[in-house]
Amino acid sequence: MKERPNIILIITDQQRYDTISALGFDHCITPNLDKLVAGGTTFEQCHVTAASCAPARASLFTGYYPHSTGILKNADDWTRSWVEVLANGGYHCTNIGKMHTWPFTTPCGFNERHVVENKDRFLEGAEFTDEWESYMQNEGIEKQRRELYRKRDDYEQSLGAFAWEQAEDSHSDFFTGNKAIQWIENYKSDQPFFLEIGFPGPHPPYDPVPSYLELYNEVDIPIADVLQSDLDGQPKALKALRQHNVDIDHDSIVHQLDPSNEARLRQRKHYLANVTMIDHALGKITECLKKNNLSDDTILIFTSDHGDCLTDHGHSQKWTMFEQITHVPLIFSGPSIQQGTRVSELVQWMDIGPTILELAGCTPPKMEAISMVPALKGDQWQGRDYLFCEQVGDMVLTEVKFMSMIRSKHWKLIHYLDSEEGQLYNMIDDPAENENLWNHEAQQSQKELLLSELLNWRVESQLHHPTCWIYES
Repeated sequence: MKERPNIILIITDQQRYDTISALGFDHCITPNLDKLVAGGTTFEQCHVTAASCAPARASLFTGYYPHSTGILKNADDWTRSWVEVLANGGYHCTNIGKMHTWPFTTPCGFNERHVVENKDRFLEGAEFTDEWESYMQNEGIEKQRRELYRKRDDYEQSLGAFAWEQAEDSHSDFFTGNKAIQWIENYKSDQPFFLEIGFPGPHPPYDPVPSYLELYNEVDIPIADVLQSDLDGQPKALKALRQHNVDIDHDSIVHQLDPSNEARLRQRKHYLANVTMIDHALGKITECLKKNNLSDDTILIFTSDHGDCLTDHGHSQKWTMFEQITHVPLIFSGPSIQQGTRVSELVQWMDIGPTILELAGCTPPKMEAISMVPALKGDQWQGRDYLFCEQVGDMVLTEVKFMSMIRSKHWKLIHYLDSEEGQLYNMIDDPAENENLWNHEAQQSQKELLLSELLNWRVESQLHHPTCWIYES
C-alpha cells in the first residue's frame, strides 16, 4: 500500500438514501454498491446542507454552510475549493463528469477537468457544449432533450420518465463511467491522484436504457401513499411549489398534483433503473482498479448531492427539506477503512471534505466541517448533535425568501423566513414525516427549543466564520 492513498470520490446527482439494497431496500438492484457497503463504512445518517445542486456541492468542496459560501443558487459564482489543497499537497486532481461549478469549466483547484454537465441542462445564459454533448455531435447522435420530449404525446403524463433510445454507451452515465475508466487506465504516474467522478444521473429526465428498465418489470416497489393530512399541513410555500411544478416543466418533468399509482410506479422504476446503471458503472470502475493493481492503494467514496421526492409528499424533485431530499448515501471503502461497519451518528455532507484531506495527509484550511476519520478507523466518534440545511427562494421556490432546517436524531424543524408557518416532525414516532406538529400545543416548548438552537447556530457561524477562505486571494 502506498504511503498516501489515491482517492476516488463518486457523486451521483439526486440519489436518495433508500436506493441501495444492502442498506435495507431489497427492491433496488445494486450488487456493486452492496459490495461496497459490505467492504467499507457506511454513514447511515448523512444529510446535505442545501436542497439543490450547486449550493450543496459548494458546501462540500469548501467545508462551509451555504450562508457562509454565498453560493445559494445554481448559477452563483463558485470558483474555489479545497481541491487546491490536495493539488498543492502533491496530488494530481481530476474531475470527470459533473461538479456544477460556475462557470462550469472553472479549474476550481483541479489539474484537469472533463465536464459532463448537460443532461438536460437549461440555465438562462448558461448554454454550453460539454464533453458528452461534443461526443454525441461527433458520433452523429441526436441528444434526447426537453425540446424533443415535448413533442411526445405522453409528455405531460410521463412525470419525466423516458427510456433512452440511443446506443447504451452514449448515455451520459455510461459515457462518464467509461471516460473515468479510460483515465485510470492511462494514468501511469507515481503521484497519488484524487479523482472526482460526477454521474449526471439519476437526476431527471429519468432516462435509463431499456435493458436496465426491464430488470424492474417484475420487482415489487413500495411507494408510500400521499396523505391528504400531510398535504394540508404543509406551509403555503410548499403548496405553491407543488403548483409551480405543475405549471413549469423543470428538467423535462411535468408534475401532477394527483398522479395515478401506475404513473408513480412507472416513474420510480425509471429512476431506480438509472441507479442500477450507475451501479453497473461502479462495478466496471472497481474492476478497472483491480486490473491495474490499484485497489490496495485507493480509497473509494460513494455519495450523492441530494435526493428526489419522486411524488412522495406530493412533490417533484428537490427544494424541500423532507428526508427524501436531505438524507443521502455515504460509503467509504479502501485501505485503512473499517469493513462492514455502520455509523449511526449524525453527519453533514460537507464533512467529507476535511475527511478526504486528512486521509490524504493534508492540513485542511479553516472550515465549519469536521473530519470523520475516527469513525473510519473504528475509534469512538460522537458525530453532530444537530444537522442544518438551507435553501434560498428562487425561480422555483417562489413563495419563500429563505428556509432553514435543524435536525436532531429525534426532531426536525423547518423555519420559513417572513412566515409564521413552519414544519415540525417527531422523527422517532413519525419517520415518514406525515404529521406536521408546528401548531400543536403540546409541542410548542420543543419548537421554541429548536428555533433557539437554529438561531444560536447561525449566530455562532457568523461569529466564528465571518468570512470564508474562498473569498481570499
